[in-house]
Amino acid sequence: GFATLEMFDIAGRRVRVLAAGALAAGPQAWTWDGCDDAGRSLPSGTYLGRLRTPGGAATVKVQLVR
Repeated sequence: GFATLEMFDIAGRRVRVLAAGALAAGPQAWTWDGCDDAGRSLPSGTYLGRLRTPGGAATVKVQLVR
């Protein structure tokens, strides 16, 4: 089904879209390189990953260490 996986900084600003669109059923895996949508390296700190689907949403806290 349709899903969106986004990364946000601790202030709530979206910094990266990792996936958006129709995804196959079953387990999925993504790797975030610590860069924003423009390819700029982001500083160390706390970020939030949010997965949204028609059935709901889940958020996880991620610590980026450079």
